[in-house]
Order: sequence, then C-alpha cells, then structure tokens
Amino acid sequence: MSTEKRNALGRGLSALLNDSENVQSNNNKKTTASESPEVNDLGSVNEIKLAEIEVNPFQPRTEFDQDALKELSESIKLQGLIQPITVRRLNAHSYQLISGERRFRASKLAGLTQIPAYIRTANDQQMLEMALIENIQRENLNAIEVALSFQRMIDECSLKQEELGERVSKNRSTVTNYLRLLKLPPAIQASIRDGQLSMGHAKALITIEDPTKQIYIHQHIIQEGLSVRKTEELVRDMQKPQVKKEGKQPESVSFQLQKIQDDLASKFSSRVKLKLAGQGKGTIEIPFLSEDDLSRILEIMDW
Repeated sequence: MSTEKRNALGRGLSALLNDSENVQSNNNKKTTASESPEVNDLGSVNEIKLAEIEVNPFQPRTEFDQDALKELSESIKLQGLIQPITVRRLNAHSYQLISGERRFRASKLAGLTQIPAYIRTANDQQMLEMALIENIQRENLNAIEVALSFQRMIDECSLKQEELGERVSKNRSTVTNYLRLLKLPPAIQASIRDGQLSMGHAKALITIEDPTKQIYIHQHIIQEGLSVRKTEELVRDMQKPQVKKEGKQPESVSFQLQKIQDDLASKFSSRVKLKLAGQGKGTIEIPFLSEDDLSRILEIMDW
C-alpha cells in the first residue's frame, strides 16, 4: 500500500492495520460464473459484493442521520464511492466491516451491488479498537460521544490513558478532560450531546464538585444563553468562600437529606435547597429563572 493510502486512514487506524500488510493469500481457488471472484490481495483495493458484507458488531456508532445518508447516496450515484471502506475476511465470500458503515449504508441506498474495499485481517479486539478510533476521528462527533469512545477503549481494550492518547494522537490532559465529562450529571451530558453546551462550558462546570451547583449553573447557561466567559465568571463567583453571618446558623443537612436534595435537583434540573428549622420541620426551595422555567418545573410536578 502506498504512503498516500495509508495516511488516508488516519494515524491511529493505519498503525493498527500495519501488521496485516504482509499476510499472504491463497491464489489457487476457482470460482464459478455465479460467484464473485475470490479476493486474495490483502492490503489492496478490491470490488466486493455488498451482499457479502456484514456490519461490524463492535461499531460504537448506533445512529445515522438519514438526511445525510440520502445526500451521500446521491453523491455516490453521480461520482461513485471515492473512499473505499475497510473490511476483514471471514471466509472466501464473506466479509465484516471494520470501518466505513456510513459509506456502506449510503452505497446500498444508491443501488450499488459492489463496493471498493481494503481487506485486512484483525481479531475481535483489533476490530473494536479500529472501529472506535475510526469513530473518534469523525469530524462531527460530539464531546460526549468522544468521551464514551475513550472510556470503551480503556475498559474493553485494556489501555491506559497514555496509551489511549498515543492511539488517537491526543495528549493525556485532553483525554482526561473528555473522560471527566462522563462524571457530569446526565442532564448536563445530554445538553453537551445535543449541542446546547460547548466543550468550553463543560470544562467550566467540571471544576465544580457539587452536582447541584453544576445543575444550577447549567440552567443559567441554557435559559440565559451564557457565553463560555460568562459561565467561567459565574463559576468563579460560586466558588468564592462564603462569609458566615452572625447569629444562629441553620441546622446542617444530614447525609440522607443531602441525597434527597441532590435527587430533587436532578429531577427538576435546578438548584434545590432543603432548609431545616428543627423538630423535623423545614422548607424546600426550588428557584426558577423565568416564567418558562417555572412552567417547566410545575409541569414536572404535574401541577
């Protein structure tokens, strides 16, 4: 394979595939007119029947934008498939996708019966690692998808963060920042996934340890459209030490009540506060940021 082709696969992916360059194929088998020619040139581009290719069971990507697929299929109809997919051979006329499922699906929509493909050899762990790396290298991947892929590579491929960084050409601090996103409350992760929060917003929220405070600031960001700079200022203000007022201090919240407070904050996506007045009495405060936010909270309360 030429250097140009190797680079096209991405540094991490091509590094995994190098070991299969020297695999020798058997050229002695014959085919009938009803069969597609048996492909033996591992490492080269070959035309393979779509019907002989099965999807990668280790594919971390589960959703494909249907409009984008249709757009790509129309391009394929006019120009053909420019970038080959990558497969591994299961037997003489059966292959499994390593990377390129989007191109594979779009080619089917375009009505193609054959598709250009690189053929490689890979075991199951290599398949998983290559699929994850190919997934990470997509330009439109959101930060949560990247973080989940990083975590899978660590868990399922037994990699350390330094090794993972080498695989995906990122330094350890970048890898760590992505992985820390997975410690944020689910509501915040969903906002990052849906594009409501940027990586800059997320980095600011990560510096806060209290989930209820994270959710409170998250609501401010969404409701008021805060910039990353404004979010960082709000986080700094919230982290400033509070001056204790003179007089009797409210009773501290027990661990059990703290958990209730955190659960309510997660349920309402707002900073809920329990205040105890003694003898089992107290109040619950749920702040709202606007009339719309109040309506949202009341709807959750089924009011």
